[in-house]
Amino acid sequence: PAAQGDLIRVPMPAMTEERRKELTKVVRAEGEHAKVAIRNLRRDANDGVKKLVKEKLASEDDERRSQDEIQKFTDRFIAEVDKLVIGKEQDIMAV
Repeated sequence: PAAQGDLIRVPMPAMTEERRKELTKVVRAEGEHAKVAIRNLRRDANDGVKKLVKEKLASEDDERRSQDEIQKFTDRFIAEVDKLVIGKEQDIMAV
């Protein structure tokens, strides 16, 4: 370690190729966990809509429209997660 004014510099070796691959696996796993969480939210939302239809507080047309809208949100957020995972993998693998 070397002190430079208000900073302390700690030299760290560059990441090895093996460590980079391990980190990309971690990124993929976390991305998959995020997608599972999004799908669980979709399921919960669809269950809520079905409950409203069962209680006659919403029509079947409302149910269909709601499910389509929920699916659009799900697709959008899963695509966002995929984009973030790909970007982070590229960042990690960059030398």
